[in-house]
Amino acid sequence: MDVVSMQEAVVDEIVRKPEPETAAWPVPFEATPPENRLEMPVQSFRRWKGPERRAPAAPKAWRTPWLARLFVFGGAWALTAYGAWEMYNVVSVSRTTFLQYVLLLLFTINFSWIALAFTSAILGFVTLLFGLLKSPRAETLTEKTVVVMPIYNESTARTFAALAAIRESVEATGLGEHFDYFIVSDTTNPDIWVAEERAFLALRQRLGPEARIYYRHRPKNHHRKAGNIADFVTRWGGHYAHMVVLDADSLMTGTCIVRLAAAMEADPDAGIIQSLPLIINRNTFFARLQQFAARVYGPVIATGLAVWSGRDGNYWGHNAIIRTKAFADHCGLPDLKGKPPFGGHVLSHDFVEAALIRRAGWSVYMLPDLTGSYEESPPSLIDIATRDRRWCQGNLQHSRIIGAKGLLLATRQHFATGMMAYLASPFWLMQLVVGILIVLQVNYARPEYFTQEFTLFPVWPRFDPERALNLFALTMAILLAPKLFGLLLTLFDGKLRRACGGGIRLTLSALLEVLFSAIFAPIMMVIQSGSVFQILLGRDTGWNPQRRDDGSIPFKDIVRRHRTHTMLGLVAGLSAFMIATSLFAWMSPTIVGLVLAIPLSWASGQLALGLWLKRHNLLVTPEEGAPPPIATRANALQAEFAKAGHDDADGLLALHADQVLRSAHESMLPQVQPRRRGEIEPERAVAQAKLIDAETVSDAMIWLKPKERMVVLHDRALLGLLANLPEGPAHAGAEAPAR
Repeated sequence: MDVVSMQEAVVDEIVRKPEPETAAWPVPFEATPPENRLEMPVQSFRRWKGPERRAPAAPKAWRTPWLARLFVFGGAWALTAYGAWEMYNVVSVSRTTFLQYVLLLLFTINFSWIALAFTSAILGFVTLLFGLLKSPRAETLTEKTVVVMPIYNESTARTFAALAAIRESVEATGLGEHFDYFIVSDTTNPDIWVAEERAFLALRQRLGPEARIYYRHRPKNHHRKAGNIADFVTRWGGHYAHMVVLDADSLMTGTCIVRLAAAMEADPDAGIIQSLPLIINRNTFFARLQQFAARVYGPVIATGLAVWSGRDGNYWGHNAIIRTKAFADHCGLPDLKGKPPFGGHVLSHDFVEAALIRRAGWSVYMLPDLTGSYEESPPSLIDIATRDRRWCQGNLQHSRIIGAKGLLLATRQHFATGMMAYLASPFWLMQLVVGILIVLQVNYARPEYFTQEFTLFPVWPRFDPERALNLFALTMAILLAPKLFGLLLTLFDGKLRRACGGGIRLTLSALLEVLFSAIFAPIMMVIQSGSVFQILLGRDTGWNPQRRDDGSIPFKDIVRRHRTHTMLGLVAGLSAFMIATSLFAWMSPTIVGLVLAIPLSWASGQLALGLWLKRHNLLVTPEEGAPPPIATRANALQAEFAKAGHDDADGLLALHADQVLRSAHESMLPQVQPRRRGEIEPERAVAQAKLIDAETVSDAMIWLKPKERMVVLHDRALLGLLANLPEGPAHAGAEAPAR
């Protein structure tokens, strides 16, 4: 008998010992309903035949907004052509150099990006101004919908409070029997996993056995969030006609969820219907800037996008309803060939799922005027940069998918827009560098007196300053116009204007947002450019849980993250000043932002600064003056749930101390196949050896590493071994056992 077999025999002997009698779980306990499986075949990006696309069930309701698209894209192309022509005239005063042609090319690319945003915002502004877009308001249901919340190493007090508040709000509509609630966990932290189970059991006991709230923990977070949702769909998706997918920071009112479900039932061709989430509950300075911008400017941008996209819209991964069977049939994501960052599993899965379900003939669209959909935002500049790094990789990975067979042109445009959102930063940076090189060439390059063509005067780069100034003014006007449209619509709406602090404070808030957005922009430009270059060099990003609470970052971490940006700003400023004072003046906004990167980043996460602005009615949104009842309820429940202390407890100690919890935990574990002879799992063998050698549970707590703790949590035999350890102080010195 080998050593491992001997150890397992000892484990079996210990586990067979009777445990002291304790109270059993008070009601028949099932963490999940019986499985009702759906097949989710992996789709192909290389093969697709037109006849595979389903025909619309209601073709008369299926209208493509060709006129809106002609206005948005035709207007953007016309503006871009005009801008490029003006730029050509700026640089072609004399013989045009190679660098000036490069500058012209970069300017045209960048200008086309902001021109498209401008024309789309005009469309949104006109639509909202004249009330041309109305969402359906049917509120009768016949089918079953599940609300799915994927979580990954999150605060249980926050997530379970949000789900409880959502459920209460849905029940208040009188249509609660049409909804189930499913928490699908991919958590990899052992203490958080046990905290989730304790919070789930407490919530089930609080609401009773008919609450229809379920919980599942996945042993391995294969394919991350996309894999988490796919696992739910393939195992339980057959129970539900639709699923409302949330994020861990999502809140949706019962009315909003019911209206989404009613809209899905009323539209037999709908595959995904996306709501427009508003940002709430944010108090740090940077988060308040984002919250204000999303509330005032966001509806203009989102409405324009919704109008020209029509039924060829996009999906943002949360706060949306999905037809479950259609999703299962057409949204199985393949792995991309090669290694990350461009290969491997699809990182930004939501765009791709929308593309695939749309390719199959189902519609994807947004209801931007549907109220009651909320989310939160990262609290600081560093937090949003961390999130952006993952989004950047996911969007650039779409370059491998944009050419997939069968995708619609509008879908490819969504992919291109997502990629350009991050490529714009290095393009602007390159345009800035080329501009500096041209100024250097003007100031220090020797004139070329003897060219191949006969000239009476020397040749060197020259610009038309008047045209350049006019072009700069046009560029800034196009860039800021969407914000102006949002401000005007808010000013025109008396109730909304008063809720944002009144006309004067609203205007001051908008000016403050524009000012600090301009100052933060160079930092984000350099950060995003660095992310793009890292991805092009093959560096993969991780998937760290997002920091969602208000709070600052240690100053030393801020210095470490931004010292390069500060040095770059100092070098750029000094170089520009030595070359020409006019160049220094032209670059001053970029220089100031970079030089002040450290204090700006520190200020971005300051709660006190955000609260000071709030007290003075600056950067105020209507949801702050009159908080949505569901947000108030979620916050109250979060404070109540936090008192239980689940998030602060040691998971293994909690299981050791509570037999009822341990029994529930074991009942939620999946059945595993016994190991085959000769196959040894090193981490399990080490964890088992440490538990056998431990004299008290304190010894085990000290010796077991995080991965070994996860092994113990997944293994019923090892949990039995843990349960039989006596309490008491740690063994003398708490030294690890010798091997």
